[in-house]
Formats: sequence, structure tokens, C-alpha cells
Amino acid sequence: MKTLSGDLKKDADALKKLLPAEDILTFEFSSEKGLPFIAVFADPITDKELLGEQVIRPLKHFEGKPTADMVGAQITSPEMKKEKSLQKLAAEVLSGNPVILWEGMDEGVVAGTKKVFTRAIAEPSTDVAVKGPREGFIEDVKTNTSLIRRRFKTGELRIEMLEVGRRSKTFVALCYLEGTAIKETVEDVKKKIGEIDIDIVPDSSYLTHFLASRPYSLVKQVGTTEKPDIFCAKLAEGRVGLIVDGSPIALTVPYLLVEDFQSSEDYFVPPYRATFTRLLRLFALVVAIYLPAFYIAGQLFKLQLFPVKLLLTIAGSIRDIPFSPSLEMLLVLLVLEVLNEASIRMPKYVGMALSVVGALVLGETAVSAGFVSTPAIIIIAFSGIGLYAVPNLIEQTSVVRLAMLLVAGSVGTYGIILLTAFMLLYLVTTENFGTPLLAPFSPIVGKDLRDSVLKYNLGSLDTRPKTLKSPNRRRLK
Repeated sequence: MKTLSGDLKKDADALKKLLPAEDILTFEFSSEKGLPFIAVFADPITDKELLGEQVIRPLKHFEGKPTADMVGAQITSPEMKKEKSLQKLAAEVLSGNPVILWEGMDEGVVAGTKKVFTRAIAEPSTDVAVKGPREGFIEDVKTNTSLIRRRFKTGELRIEMLEVGRRSKTFVALCYLEGTAIKETVEDVKKKIGEIDIDIVPDSSYLTHFLASRPYSLVKQVGTTEKPDIFCAKLAEGRVGLIVDGSPIALTVPYLLVEDFQSSEDYFVPPYRATFTRLLRLFALVVAIYLPAFYIAGQLFKLQLFPVKLLLTIAGSIRDIPFSPSLEMLLVLLVLEVLNEASIRMPKYVGMALSVVGALVLGETAVSAGFVSTPAIIIIAFSGIGLYAVPNLIEQTSVVRLAMLLVAGSVGTYGIILLTAFMLLYLVTTENFGTPLLAPFSPIVGKDLRDSVLKYNLGSLDTRPKTLKSPNRRRLK
């Protein structure tokens, strides 16, 4: 590893050779006593105003022996460190921190005057709550860690900065509570993060592949959230959290499937209301997945599934439809998915008009023309709405719904039952970081059921979830 030589011109040229880009600038200046300095910085991401006020102006009045300690004492930046390695100095420049070099010293000073571009802290659009905090994470890791630190005024909170990405050198904040999180889990997460060898990490979703025990599984194995209050609550239960610089989505492990049926608002409303809404989410998801499949299976294989009056209504609506029931349902589902993708990608002022056109014009016209039946549109519309009752599982459940639809059209109710059994077997055997995905239902952990689909009052939740195996079980006295 190359280090500084003490020759100012030679060291500046060596550093510039490592950073040949045109936006890496050097600024030469001297103190009143004639001591030459060179500041090397990245123009787009360095705050030049702070550089001038906190670094250059104080050094122009520098007097005394030109040592790293004396120069560092003169600089008024609160973030300052010394470094000899050319590679590490180059990395600091690329992070936005200017490097100060001077004649006769084989050690450079790094000043923390990077320019930070952030958006305002606002409520995340994916997790809106009527009651409770409305803060959401943003794309700056320091801002996000400050939101966590504000909620944990204790020395037990550990925030360790890791670097991931050969070229991006992305900062990843590893967060956990000392004495509450399992040490083995913390070390396992560190090990997996350290083994990642990738060019760039633009978002936290890149890390989920490396943290999962089954990287190619359809099922989620890492928890996600955009809200600091949820993130801190999970840390307090004994989980380990990850915040990636440049991403507003934080990760938590171990992950339990039941987490996505819970909401932060559940803890700010009466327990009976929280229990009702959780059961409602579960019901909506089950109906969204199985309703189209049983409708097709009933038409093709089991007419006894329909009451007589409903059967007569369906028979009258599908009489002149040119497609088979399964093909008709797949066609309507495909149109719904296309409309959904188009409304998300298009500008907001066009997306609303597109939704109206898709729902009213296309739907009404398709029924009037005899391409699809009214029950098919109603069922797919209700199924699409039901999936959004649990928004964190939309990617997985939409695929499961399609698979159910295909087996229902091919085999009927037996195919639905067999696919359900296979899914349950797969979920039961899936675990990550030593924690079963379906806990506390498989295996059954009695006390943890008090905050699963059901929600007991706060006095009953006096211990942390046994499933997470925290060494500090007691949380309420």
C-alpha cells in the first residue's frame, strides 16, 4: 500500500494520478508564513464554502511547527482525521471530504466538509398511519441513524459503519442493542455483509439476496420498513437492523411472516381494534389468492361449489363468452396487471385518468362486447384490492395467485389443495438466522401468540418474543 512521501508536489501528483477525473480539483495556497498547502477535493460533492471557512481560512493564519497535530488543531471542522495511505486518502476525496497536504509531512489531514443532498423527512407513501409517528427514512444514512439515536437514549445502542461495493463504497449502518440482540446473529450478519463482492450497492434490496438462507426463494426472508418507529421497535425485540446509504428502506433480521400482517398503528389503538384489522388483512389476502382459483375450479369441475341462484346468474353472464373460464380469467388478470404497472410508471396527473379509463371504459366495453363476463371482472377487481391489504407481500402473493389460477384451470380443487399443502410445507421448513419463518405458529410458542395475528394489551407483553431468543427477555416490569 503506497503512502505519502513528504514531498508536496510528488504526493499531490500521486493522489491526482489515482483520481484522474476532471471534477477532482487541487487548490494550492500558502500560510502567511509562506508554508505551502494543497487541498485535493471532489468538486460536485464537497461543500466549498465550508472548505474555505473551516479549513483554508484558518490555515492561512497558521503559525508554528507544521505537524499533523498542529494543522488538525487549526482546522475548525468537527470531523477531522489523519491518514498516510494514498488509497485511503483517495477514498476520502471520493466521499466528498477534502484532503490537505503540505511540504515535509508524510501524513495528510482529512476534513469532513462533504456536501450532503437530502430530501425532507416525510411520511412514507407505502406505510401511511392515521395514528402514530409520521416520520420516514430518507436516502441519507446519517439522517436515518440520527432518527434512531433520538429514540434510543442509551449506550446499549450500537451503530457500526460497514462498507459494501468495490466501486460504490456504500456505507451500511449495522444497528442493534447490546445485550438484547443475539451475538451470534450480529456476527453472522457482519460475516455475510463482509463476504459481499459486488461493484455497486444502489439500494438495500441488493443486500437481501446475500442475507437470505435461500437466496432464490419466492418467500421473503428479510424484513423491510421505511419508518423509524417500526425499526426501533424491532431492535428492541432483539433484531438486527441494516440501513444502507442511498436507500430509504431499512432491513431487519430475523424476519417472521407475521410481521407483514402487523402495522405500527396497531400499537396506538385498542387491542380489539388491532386484532380485528389484523384478521381483516389475513382474510383479504386469503380471499385475494383463492377466490379466482375456486371460481374457475367451480365452473370447470365442481359446479356444486356455487349456490343454485348464483350458478344461474353466472350461467347467464358467461353464455356468449368466446373464451374458456380459465382463459377469460387469465385475460382479465393480465389486463389488471398491465393497468397497474402503467398507472405506477406514468406521471401522477395521467395515472388517475388511466385508472378511470381502465376501470370504466375498458371494463364496461369488454362486458358489452361479450369478451369477458361481469363476474370475472368483479372477482379480479376484488382480488387485486385484497392483495394491497398486505402491501409488503404483493410481489409474492401475486405470483401465488397466478399459480393457483393455473392449477385450478388444469386440475381443479385437488390442484388447489395440493399446491396449498406444498406451500405450507415449504413455509414450515424455511428459517433464517435460526428463526422459523412461521413462528410463533410453527412451532407454536404460546406467549408469542399474544402479539401475532391477535393483539393483547400492553401489560400482557411483558417479555420479548421467545422466538427471537433474546438474552434479555424482560421488557416490562
